[in-house]
Amino acid sequence: MGLTNKKVLIPQSGTIKKLQTYVPKANAEELRTALFNVGAGSIGNYESCSFNVEGEGTYLGNEDSNPVIGKKGELHTEKEVAISVTFKKHLESKVLKTLFDAHPYEEVAYEISTLENTNQHIGIGMVGELKNAMETEDCLNFIKIKMQTECIRHSKPLDKPIKRIAVLGGSGSFAISAAKAANADLLITADLKYHDFFSAENAIVLADIGHYESEQFTKSFLVDYLSKKITNFAIILSKTNTNPIKYL
Repeated sequence: MGLTNKKVLIPQSGTIKKLQTYVPKANAEELRTALFNVGAGSIGNYESCSFNVEGEGTYLGNEDSNPVIGKKGELHTEKEVAISVTFKKHLESKVLKTLFDAHPYEEVAYEISTLENTNQHIGIGMVGELKNAMETEDCLNFIKIKMQTECIRHSKPLDKPIKRIAVLGGSGSFAISAAKAANADLLITADLKYHDFFSAENAIVLADIGHYESEQFTKSFLVDYLSKKITNFAIILSKTNTNPIKYL
């Protein structure tokens, strides 16, 4: 399609976690650096992101304790820094191991919470812009060529050129509202029902190109991805067409 300025259409939530821990002020920089080195503190195009608050921590070790600072059996007050960093969910075990290895205390005080913030780099569908705007009919014919489909079911054409396009392979009626919210002029998807087309409301063109047609290029993406990740593994791209739907 050659779309530019691409973004995820429906960003996923629940993929970001936050760690808050408490460390002696003298060790704060060393701990932050260790956490940053394993991927914590990355937000979009920014790295080494953290929030730090200075305060005082207190603790009293029992007879079995072996405090690094202070003496067991005595209440100790230490100038500490509360460090907060976010990290991607799949990094949790690595972040925790780093925390325990780099933290000076015998018992590390920490909290981990799952954030509802959406991850703008992970999700379903994409939305982007054509290099040059097209009238609806020209755009639909362009899509037929690019997506290698024989026909397109679509809603009423708009009275303005098509510039911003949303794409979601497979059954995508649930993405209509998201495409409209993203100010898309046209949504390419599949498996739209009769009443789904009314949801266009003259604000967007809904283009149903067929389920197989909307997903047929996925295998090429998978081959490209796996070939880079597993360089010593032979991957053969199947040429079999498994589409059960035929057109007259």
